[in-house]
Amino acid sequence: QIQLSESGGGSVQAGGSLRLSCSVSGYPKYMYCMAWFRQVPGKEREGVAYIDDYGTLNYADSVKGRFTISLDTATNTLSLQMNSLNPEDTAMYYCAAEPRVRGACYAAVYNYWGRGTGVTVSS
Repeated sequence: QIQLSESGGGSVQAGGSLRLSCSVSGYPKYMYCMAWFRQVPGKEREGVAYIDDYGTLNYADSVKGRFTISLDTATNTLSLQMNSLNPEDTAMYYCAAEPRVRGACYAAVYNYWGRGTGVTVSS
């Protein structure tokens, strides 16, 4: 059973940085995807960044060049470094994982989720 728990959200001014962390347990050694999503009330959840067991990375166009996803397999920690934040990045951020994925992580359906951590960016 995969379990995830986020931390690191908070408030920051535009142009600032935040680092989100997600403690992950129970994931397989191979063939997995992990990701960060975000959601604003009243809007659909948006995939932000993805990583697989090969280290393949994918990002939403809205965050390319500003956000970096990484996975530390020694500590089982999924991270999202967010730089040059703007008010449009304000959202609840969720980490997610899915085992046995054969295709692209950005196309996968995720069944394991954390509870989320809030990010607020003020102008």
